[in-house]
Amino acid sequence: MRFTTKIGIAVRSDLATWQKLNVTAFLAGGVAADGEDMIGLPYEDEEGNRYLPLLRQPVLVFAATGEELTRAWTRALARGVRTAIYTEEMFKTGNDDDNRAVVREAAELRLVGLAVHGGRNDVDKVLKGLPLHP
Repeated sequence: MRFTTKIGIAVRSDLATWQKLNVTAFLAGGVAADGEDMIGLPYEDEEGNRYLPLLRQPVLVFAATGEELTRAWTRALARGVRTAIYTEEMFKTGNDDDNRAVVREAAELRLVGLAVHGGRNDVDKVLKGLPLHP
Protein backbone atom coordinates (compact mmCIF):
# COMPACT_ATOMS: atom_id res chain seq x y z
CA MET A 1 0.00 0.00 0.00
CA ARG A 2 1.36 3.44 -0.90
CA PHE A 3 0.34 6.20 1.48
CA THR A 4 -0.18 9.79 0.33
CA THR A 5 1.36 11.01 3.58
CA LYS A 6 4.60 10.19 5.32
CA ILE A 7 5.83 10.17 8.92
CA GLY A 8 9.47 10.93 9.63
CA ILE A 9 11.24 11.28 12.94
CA ALA A 10 14.76 12.73 13.12
CA VAL A 11 16.78 12.23 16.30
CA ARG A 12 20.08 13.82 17.22
CA SER A 13 22.72 11.17 16.63
CA ASP A 14 24.97 12.01 19.61
CA LEU A 15 22.35 11.18 22.26
CA ALA A 16 22.62 8.16 24.54
CA THR A 17 20.67 5.17 23.24
CA TRP A 18 18.00 5.47 25.96
CA GLN A 19 17.53 9.14 25.05
CA LYS A 20 17.12 8.35 21.34
CA LEU A 21 14.48 5.73 22.13
CA ASN A 22 12.70 8.01 24.60
CA VAL A 23 12.62 10.94 22.16
CA THR A 24 11.39 8.71 19.33
CA ALA A 25 8.59 7.31 21.49
CA PHE A 26 7.44 10.76 22.63
CA LEU A 27 7.50 12.14 19.09
CA ALA A 28 5.58 9.16 17.69
CA GLY A 29 2.97 9.81 20.37
CA GLY A 30 2.72 13.39 19.15
CA VAL A 31 2.10 12.23 15.59
CA ALA A 32 -0.51 9.74 16.79
CA ALA A 33 -2.32 12.43 18.75
CA ASP A 34 -2.59 14.64 15.66
CA GLY A 35 -5.78 13.01 14.40
CA GLU A 36 -7.97 9.96 14.56
CA ASP A 37 -7.08 8.93 11.00
CA MET A 38 -3.53 8.31 12.26
CA ILE A 39 -4.48 5.30 14.38
CA GLY A 40 -5.65 1.91 13.16
CA LEU A 41 -7.99 -0.49 14.89
CA PRO A 42 -7.16 -2.51 18.02
CA TYR A 43 -5.51 -5.90 17.56
CA GLU A 44 -6.78 -9.21 18.85
CA ASP A 45 -5.03 -12.60 18.92
CA GLU A 46 -6.64 -16.01 18.45
CA GLU A 47 -7.22 -16.34 22.21
CA GLY A 48 -9.21 -13.11 22.31
CA ASN A 49 -6.54 -11.00 24.02
CA ARG A 50 -6.93 -7.40 22.91
CA TYR A 51 -4.04 -5.06 22.16
CA LEU A 52 -3.85 -1.33 21.65
CA PRO A 53 -4.06 0.06 18.11
CA LEU A 54 -0.93 1.31 16.34
CA LEU A 55 -0.11 4.04 13.87
CA ARG A 56 -1.62 3.17 10.50
CA GLN A 57 1.51 3.76 8.46
CA PRO A 58 5.24 3.15 8.79
CA VAL A 59 7.47 5.62 10.61
CA LEU A 60 10.92 6.33 9.19
CA VAL A 61 13.55 7.27 11.77
CA PHE A 62 16.52 9.41 10.71
CA ALA A 63 19.78 10.45 12.38
CA ALA A 64 20.77 14.11 12.45
CA THR A 65 23.12 16.60 14.03
CA GLY A 66 21.70 19.51 16.00
CA GLU A 67 22.31 21.78 13.01
CA GLU A 68 20.51 19.38 10.67
CA LEU A 69 17.53 19.20 13.04
CA THR A 70 17.29 22.99 13.07
CA ARG A 71 17.46 23.09 9.27
CA ALA A 72 14.71 20.44 8.96
CA TRP A 73 12.57 22.28 11.54
CA THR A 74 12.97 25.54 9.60
CA ARG A 75 11.97 23.77 6.37
CA ALA A 76 8.93 22.22 8.08
CA LEU A 77 7.74 25.58 9.39
CA ALA A 78 8.22 27.20 5.97
CA ARG A 79 6.18 24.44 4.29
CA GLY A 80 3.46 24.31 6.94
CA VAL A 81 4.25 20.66 7.73
CA ARG A 82 2.84 19.39 11.04
CA THR A 83 5.62 18.90 13.58
CA ALA A 84 6.31 17.59 17.05
CA ILE A 85 9.50 18.69 18.80
CA TYR A 86 11.65 17.50 21.67
CA THR A 87 14.24 19.85 23.14
CA GLU A 88 17.33 19.20 25.22
CA GLU A 89 15.77 20.97 28.21
CA MET A 90 12.89 18.49 28.28
CA PHE A 91 15.28 15.80 29.60
CA LYS A 92 15.45 17.80 32.86
CA THR A 93 11.69 17.96 33.47
CA GLY A 94 9.40 15.32 34.83
CA ASN A 95 6.01 16.11 33.37
CA ASP A 96 4.14 17.49 30.38
CA ASP A 97 3.36 20.87 31.97
CA ASP A 98 7.05 21.53 32.62
CA ASN A 99 7.93 20.33 29.12
CA ARG A 100 5.60 22.89 27.57
CA ALA A 101 6.99 25.59 29.89
CA VAL A 102 10.62 25.01 28.88
CA VAL A 103 9.65 25.12 25.20
CA ARG A 104 7.59 28.29 25.66
CA GLU A 105 10.34 30.03 27.66
CA ALA A 106 13.29 29.03 25.43
CA ALA A 107 15.02 31.89 23.65
CA GLU A 108 16.38 29.26 21.25
CA LEU A 109 15.02 25.74 20.77
CA ARG A 110 17.87 23.25 21.20
CA LEU A 111 16.24 20.40 19.31
CA VAL A 112 17.15 16.78 19.97
CA GLY A 113 14.23 15.38 18.00
CA LEU A 114 11.71 16.37 15.37
CA ALA A 115 8.72 14.47 14.00
CA VAL A 116 7.01 15.52 10.80
CA HIS A 117 3.81 14.31 9.20
CA GLY A 118 2.52 15.52 5.88
CA GLY A 119 2.45 14.92 2.17
CA ARG A 120 5.18 12.58 0.96
CA ASN A 121 6.96 15.24 -1.12
CA ASP A 122 6.86 17.82 1.68
CA VAL A 123 8.25 15.40 4.26
CA ASP A 124 10.96 14.28 1.81
CA LYS A 125 11.99 17.91 1.28
CA VAL A 126 11.98 18.69 5.00
CA LEU A 127 14.21 15.70 5.82
CA LYS A 128 16.34 15.89 2.66
CA GLY A 129 19.91 14.77 3.21
CA LEU A 130 19.31 12.95 6.51
CA PRO A 131 20.32 9.29 6.64
CA LEU A 132 18.06 6.63 8.09
CA HIS A 133 19.04 5.89 11.67
CA PRO A 134 21.38 2.90 11.86
